[in-house]
Amino acid sequence: MAEILVNPRSAPLDGVLEVRVVDLPPGQRVGLRASTGDHGSWVVFLADERGVVDLTRHAPIEGSYTGVDPMGLFWSMRRTPGKPHPHTVVEAVGVGRVEVDRQAVPEGVRRTEVGENGLVGVLFEPDDDETHPGVLVLSGSEGGMHELDAALLAGRGFAALTLAHFGAPGVPDDLVEIPLEYFGTALEWLGERAGRLGVIGGSRGGELALLVGATFPQVKAVVSVVGSGVVTQCIGPGDRLLQKLDHEAASWTWQGRPLPYLPYSIPHELRRRVVDGDPVPLRLAFDLTDGIPEDAEIPVERIDGGVLLLSSGQDESWPCEELSEVAFRRLAEHGHPHRHEHVVYPEAGHLIAGPPHRPTTDVVISGPGVRFSTGGTPAATAAARADAWRRTVEFLSDQLGT
Repeated sequence: MAEILVNPRSAPLDGVLEVRVVDLPPGQRVGLRASTGDHGSWVVFLADERGVVDLTRHAPIEGSYTGVDPMGLFWSMRRTPGKPHPHTVVEAVGVGRVEVDRQAVPEGVRRTEVGENGLVGVLFEPDDDETHPGVLVLSGSEGGMHELDAALLAGRGFAALTLAHFGAPGVPDDLVEIPLEYFGTALEWLGERAGRLGVIGGSRGGELALLVGATFPQVKAVVSVVGSGVVTQCIGPGDRLLQKLDHEAASWTWQGRPLPYLPYSIPHELRRRVVDGDPVPLRLAFDLTDGIPEDAEIPVERIDGGVLLLSSGQDESWPCEELSEVAFRRLAEHGHPHRHEHVVYPEAGHLIAGPPHRPTTDVVISGPGVRFSTGGTPAATAAARADAWRRTVEFLSDQLGT
């Protein structure tokens, strides 16, 4: 009798699953579905000469993704009516179904809320009372905290502190003149509980990660995903995008002084798209044709450790490849003695940061009174996200030890 097999049935969300259907008649069509209640995907396969469908070896003949991809069922999910449920259901139509526990917090990981010294964060660490390398996890323009990223990094052997610096209770509402000293306090706190320290951030968090690394010498590794080697303008208050962009102020301060920044440009095409309700490629707000103010470049050569820059070639949120190349150029020109690398994913869009194997089908996302186009194709973005996460974990392990 035909049977669907998923191995393992329970694993961290960033783990790769093996999905197979066995004991089918050779050549039989079989449909596979995956659902989380609010997202779903479907594909159709033909059983091979042994009566097997194996997602690690076979490509679907139709459905929500193409090509051989063990995790295609998961990243190709699209939004569906319904409420999310705690498990992912994988079904072979007419054969059977399996519930899979894709853990947001891996087994053996301890979660601790952090509120002392003015900090707002959550620490995830292996629950073994050993000392582990520390990683400060920074959010981007969405603010808040990235608990999923930190929890899965803890599952890989790090003590990961996800820190809110705006957009959460206890911290400012907007990304305006945030003191860098706040992150120094977080590094001191984490350093008392962990080994060597690293910093990771995506998008505006990638800009911040480079800035924190260049400011505090205890940082021994920086990962900037679709980030920037240039300080950029604040994200101001207001409920509408143009309100936020029109607020002229710095994002960051140091010793009470605002840091110089690359200002936004508001071209006619950007305004037109906002008024007409069309998807907005926010990269239109970053005009690099007249060059970048030198005093806005982050002095990344001061980072006393390795630097990994990960960029997307089709990023419509901002020109991360060009902005990150500024950092790579400075590292090269100053003969940076530590490992430094800039990896570009040519066909990927903005959403490559964070753990892999999550849906990448929403290439247009909601923003403040607008919809943002993020660029790239879902397949390229999914592949880049998986590779970026792999490189991130390997890089941090190499630079910090695990």
